[in-house]
Amino acid sequence: MTTVNNNSFTQLINYTLHLADTHLIIAQRNSEWCAHGPILEQDIAITNITLDLIGTARNFYQYAALQINKSTLLAETPAQAGNQQINIVTEDSLAYLRTEREFKNLLITELPNMDWAQTTLRQFFISAYQYLLFEQLQKCGDNQLAAIAEKSIKEVTYHLKWSSEWVIRLGDGTAESHERMQKAIENLWPYTGEFFIITDYENDLVDPGI
Repeated sequence: MTTVNNNSFTQLINYTLHLADTHLIIAQRNSEWCAHGPILEQDIAITNITLDLIGTARNFYQYAALQINKSTLLAETPAQAGNQQINIVTEDSLAYLRTEREFKNLLITELPNMDWAQTTLRQFFISAYQYLLFEQLQKCGDNQLAAIAEKSIKEVTYHLKWSSEWVIRLGDGTAESHERMQKAIENLWPYTGEFFIITDYENDLVDPGI
């Protein structure tokens, strides 16, 4: 792993939480389709995609928890360590015990499903972004982030293929399906700009090579 200073270490935690939160929230939205998909095959498909996203979120949360616990231990003096109990952070506490304002997910992941067109288009936008992101993260200076990206991009490749096929299928389908997909594009496109707004924690990780 690339050597980082204290500020970069904190920002690495923030960035890892951003990745974890984004995956968790879109997974939770997609999970609302379980047993409600248009046909059984696609119900199973989006459920499997949801499980992939939760698995990736868990990997990021576990890494964030490891870094947070390490930073807490390093900050403790021997006297402090002996006189108080250290609260250990876990993937579950990060996922479920933070307030909504502490989450760092992309806003597009929170939007209501509305209909199948909006759900599949949102997944397409996110998967297209994740594919390019993970391509580059495989080369980053943090070995653990690179390893998660390398594993996850295989799943994202399928998510991108599946969602893009639905965008084309609905967009080139009936008059109603075309109208629904067009409406989904109009609703979701403004939120894609956030993909490329560089946050402070991302900017601070450029020089360390992360």
